[in-house]
Amino acid sequence: MIDYDVVILGGSLTGRYAAILATHQFKAKVALVEPPQQKIFPHLLTPYALTYLGKLRQQCSDIATVAVNRSSVPWAEVMQEAKGVVTNIEELYSPVVLAALGVDVVSGNGQFERTPSLTFSVNRRQLRSRSYLLATGSRPVIPNIEGLQATGYYTLPEVLSVLTSPNPPTRWVIVGGDPSGIQMAQIFTRFGLDVTLIVRHSRILPQEDPEITQLIQAALEAEGVRILTATPVSQIKQIQGKKWVQAGNQAIETDEVLLCAGQQPDLAHLNLETVGVRLGEAQRQRRSHRNRLVLNAKLQTTHPRIYACGEAIGGYPLTNIANYEAAIALKNALYFPRNRVDYSSIPWAVFSEPQLARVGLTETQARRSYGDVVVLRQYFKSVAAAQMEMATTGVCQVVVLPNGEILGATIVGSYAAELIHVFSLAIAQRMKIDKIAQLAPVYPSFSEIFAQIAISAYQTQLIRPSILDQFLALWCR
Repeated sequence: MIDYDVVILGGSLTGRYAAILATHQFKAKVALVEPPQQKIFPHLLTPYALTYLGKLRQQCSDIATVAVNRSSVPWAEVMQEAKGVVTNIEELYSPVVLAALGVDVVSGNGQFERTPSLTFSVNRRQLRSRSYLLATGSRPVIPNIEGLQATGYYTLPEVLSVLTSPNPPTRWVIVGGDPSGIQMAQIFTRFGLDVTLIVRHSRILPQEDPEITQLIQAALEAEGVRILTATPVSQIKQIQGKKWVQAGNQAIETDEVLLCAGQQPDLAHLNLETVGVRLGEAQRQRRSHRNRLVLNAKLQTTHPRIYACGEAIGGYPLTNIANYEAAIALKNALYFPRNRVDYSSIPWAVFSEPQLARVGLTETQARRSYGDVVVLRQYFKSVAAAQMEMATTGVCQVVVLPNGEILGATIVGSYAAELIHVFSLAIAQRMKIDKIAQLAPVYPSFSEIFAQIAISAYQTQLIRPSILDQFLALWCR
């Protein structure tokens, strides 16, 4: 006997989103299982706090004071307002709202069983379903560093509460250059703390083009963040009551260590291997990725009735990408499995200041895949609105084929996370760069960057006049 159309194993915002989507849009009978007292929304605090501090910094008459004087930043007020915003968002996805929609919300820890058919056991209940969706949360990757466990450390969910204490630690070492590490380094610096960001790669955000990451790194260093790249952390020691971090050939004294070395799926308790869900053999050898699932393009695990999305898959915890995956997985789980994921038009962003947003391929990826590509760049200093808001640091980079097809776009600058959606739509609809040239953006606004990109497309002859226009021009001459 089947009790549900889909059982969603949650513990993340995406799990609740998937439950609402399956019930409201797909009219399915849904159960959502969440671990008790699971914190679903703490990741929303970081970009909000950074945005708030950015606005405060712009409004303050003495910018330098805000940047270096911790007492001038009302951190308790910032966090209180941030928590209020998160609470309002939580209400939209609360268990009460889910229950009103007809979702059977179950609080508890459970696991898959094969007795005799596939079921999920929780709170002495056997949940039988046509399909199952893994939408669990994730947990921080803890690097294998000598002395780390003995000396202690913080992870992102814990550290924000530390900053609201009367006397927070003033010297911090942040290990890891993922988006959360970059955001926290900037927040700490604006809070007047001494920050060293240590990255084992040759640069921060190594998957992005070097010119792009250099802009972000320069912005961080201008605010006072010390960045050590290509520097692995080998040891942490406590010597005479002081904490020392051995990074490459340098010993750095610090008060506390914050780990931002990535996230890994929280799947160990689900008993997946017993029911035939396999983990990647290659990933098993890497401590940080040992729980990665083997998935096909339909987000289907090696058990045909179990699908996965979001943080359960791995990678950065990006809500918009996770929600996109949830929609694809639900369509396949509830109907016929024929939909495949296509990330080419799905944007993502890093909420630093300036912001970084990208959709599609980077220049490096495009040249590797296509060889002959054209790169269009326009800088924010040419935009009137950027001049007015004194936010001229930034660039819009678009990668296109010689026929004008858009392969990818990267924007660094104010409102990048908003502007990137124009290129996201263009890639999704297979528009060429000449369609961007047809926009008439409001003046003055940051959208003027699209008109600037169109001008550069004309200059490189990616956009050519039609045969009729050429004939009329010839006739007029």
